[in-house]
Amino acid sequence: MSATAVVILVLAVGTYAFRLVGPVLHGRVELPERVRELLSAGAVVVLVALLATGALTEAGEPAGWARPAGVLAGGVLAWRRAPFAVVVLGAAGTTAVLRAAGVA
Repeated sequence: MSATAVVILVLAVGTYAFRLVGPVLHGRVELPERVRELLSAGAVVVLVALLATGALTEAGEPAGWARPAGVLAGGVLAWRRAPFAVVVLGAAGTTAVLRAAGVA
């Protein structure tokens, strides 16, 4: 068996084990309320960091002004509870208009 096949097999078993832990431990492990709050806050922090790096950088350099403006427009639309299609089209439209106007 090749090394690649072994690595794929190990990753597959690990992935299956992670998926199995949830249903097996459901109801047996009770997390304190404070831990649940911290996990929720941690998830939000990771998502905001991912959004920031995706919106503000491109290939390790600043992305310019059009992309962050589009992300901001999409964020405002999502915050105002616009439908998902409107959020996506608003963000893409804002970015496209700014780039067509010559804003990098």
